[in-house]
Amino acid sequence: MIAFVRGEVADLTLTSAVLAVGGVGLELQCTPATLATLRVGQQATLPTSMVVREDSLTLFGFLDDDEKAVFELVQTASGVGPKLAQSVLAVLPPDALRTAVAHEDVKTLTKVPGIGQKGAQRIILDLKDRLGAPRGGARAAFAPAAADAWRAQVHEALVGLGWSAKDADRAVDAVAADLPADQPAPSDVAVLLRAALRTLSKA
Repeated sequence: MIAFVRGEVADLTLTSAVLAVGGVGLELQCTPATLATLRVGQQATLPTSMVVREDSLTLFGFLDDDEKAVFELVQTASGVGPKLAQSVLAVLPPDALRTAVAHEDVKTLTKVPGIGQKGAQRIILDLKDRLGAPRGGARAAFAPAAADAWRAQVHEALVGLGWSAKDADRAVDAVAADLPADQPAPSDVAVLLRAALRTLSKA
């Protein structure tokens, strides 16, 4: 079991980060919110969860211990594997998930690609007494700047989460139309992705 990874960020993609540890590059699968806090060349420490399969070993990296704990707990719900658990956290941060489950908010849970009404009901049933109350933890702030390279990043992230390319195009266009003149930089991808997901949930 690898509880955490500490090292220099060697590379970032839309879905993963590579941390250099003792001369070895470890690839960690992360949500957009976690990736948005990392910078190539800087040191980082990420709590991790290892998923072992017959043909693979996959490390998932998290913003904090709370996100890691929720990721592992969500997988105990019927029909939820690691990829779907990561998609849940990409759409709903831990406190948002706690709130949705506590209020039996099926509509909010079905915003996650791959979770239908029955799946949402199962998650509520399996986790309602186990997730606990919202903690009100602060999330890292994202530095503002100007650029629109975020469009391709958000589009690819949406497709990776299960939306069609057509839906992703529509959501990105909607977010772009709502942006102020001082548009966020690519480091704001997590914020922009959530805005795109909200757009898709209203469709």
